[in-house]
Amino acid sequence: MGRIYKILTRAEWRAAQAAGTFEGSAVDRADGFIHFSTAPQAGETARRHFAGQADLVVLEIEANDLGAALRWEPSRGGDLFPHLYGPLAVAKVLGEREAPLGADGVPVLGGLA
Repeated sequence: MGRIYKILTRAEWRAAQAAGTFEGSAVDRADGFIHFSTAPQAGETARRHFAGQADLVVLEIEANDLGAALRWEPSRGGDLFPHLYGPLAVAKVLGEREAPLGADGVPVLGGLA
């Protein structure tokens, strides 16, 4: 399955680190699962859902580490997106990176594997 990514605010990530788990952002909780993207999907996710939002970070997680709670479900354009039905343990996060806004107002995610 490979690596998957979560874009969220720095404040959400700091709160998750303090709690030991990330329960999801407001949209995640409303939808009943935590939204993730693959590397090829992340740029469009940033453009559609995070344009103009400063102080974002991107978390990197190994999909296989999330077990049966991770489901691949059709979303935008019929693509299969990773959705986590349950909290994300902070210990499962392999890395975090800044996502500063580019000149066009879209978060710059850098080279995702």
